[in-house]
Amino acid sequence: MPTRQPTPFVAIACGGTGGHLFPGLAVADQLTARGCTVTLLVSPKEVDQLAVKAQGFESFTLPAVALQSGQRLAFVRGFWQSWRAARNFFNTRRPQAALAMGGFTSAPPILAARSFGARTFLHESNTIPGRANRWLARFVDQAFVGFPGAAPWLRARKVCVTGTPVRPQFRVRPAAECRAALGFDPGRPVVVVMGGSQGARGINDLILATLPLFGNRAPQWQWLHLAGPQDADKLRCAYQQHRLAAQVHQFFAEMDLALGAASAVVSRAGASSLAELAAMRVPALLVPFPHAADNHQFHNARAFAEAGAARLLEQPDASPERVLAELLSLVEVPAARGAMQAALAKWHTPQAAEQIAEAILATVARGADYPASARATQVANRPSARIANAPDGRVRLHLRERSWLGEADLPMIFPGRARLFSRYK
Repeated sequence: MPTRQPTPFVAIACGGTGGHLFPGLAVADQLTARGCTVTLLVSPKEVDQLAVKAQGFESFTLPAVALQSGQRLAFVRGFWQSWRAARNFFNTRRPQAALAMGGFTSAPPILAARSFGARTFLHESNTIPGRANRWLARFVDQAFVGFPGAAPWLRARKVCVTGTPVRPQFRVRPAAECRAALGFDPGRPVVVVMGGSQGARGINDLILATLPLFGNRAPQWQWLHLAGPQDADKLRCAYQQHRLAAQVHQFFAEMDLALGAASAVVSRAGASSLAELAAMRVPALLVPFPHAADNHQFHNARAFAEAGAARLLEQPDASPERVLAELLSLVEVPAARGAMQAALAKWHTPQAAEQIAEAILATVARGADYPASARATQVANRPSARIANAPDGRVRLHLRERSWLGEADLPMIFPGRARLFSRYK
């Protein structure tokens, strides 16, 4: 009788923002469907906690990690605390694989999983990879990217263009059905305003300035506005003042319904949001966050705009009149809508989550008969490796790595004795 293979345990580090979390949820769905046990490693932020609770996945909360100017010591402290928390968690339950979805919150658990011999992966959804993924790429077995132009930025062993995963509920649906489910009039247009998972002050202010124009030119439109926690009350009052039918939410979990109801969207240009817009063929006016790292949202939006899949409006150049003109075209000109929807279809990658899940499981399967000590020997062959016996009798390898963060000592623990690797001392 053939030996039954154990159920693979996969950790997905996807906390910090909705742009990291929601693609991670899509991959988790695919891995679970293939018999894996999945735990999501998330941050303490409310967006993470609410979304994970709504989806029903097992999760483990790690300290948030962020690199901000002038706060390098706080970053190192947070990085260490997150790495230690992840190691303690993996001590009780060893993963066969770990996937990072981006951001520095995902880096410590990937390094912790690697120290237990797990196969490691990352996904980069933006055109220009974030600093965390650029640094982490050298330590993973494989990287997946959403845009082909991101691949040359990553110094990974293997890079595969998959697109950005979206959850299965993001599919083209009848607009009238979605509007009715949300309490809107099914026969009237709906404009969805969203600034990412936590709202966006710049977009909120822009729409506030434009509402008087809509009250005169498009009073029949309906609005669904994701305002974030700071501006929700102010926006509700503004819509009421201009007698516009609107729902204003701080956070909204059913984004598939919102996009299904939308005639057009005003949005930031995070890669996860763009993937969802493409999946549901929703025309959009993109207003990139001007202070995003490496201005990556602008480059995301420009890629879509150049393909005819969206309209691009940079925030410093935005005016109420320009917003009005762009949205009138997207909502009320059928030819403009049709051309944009056709272009959006070319950006949709429906198999992205499935492709990533299959690649992870294939790599785990190939390594099932490849002992951890052999992987340790490969690592120990690097000039930067220092080898010692850990107190519990296992091998501890320390790799001195240099990067823009400085020099880091990355311990890796494997079964066996250091004498196995003495030829590398």
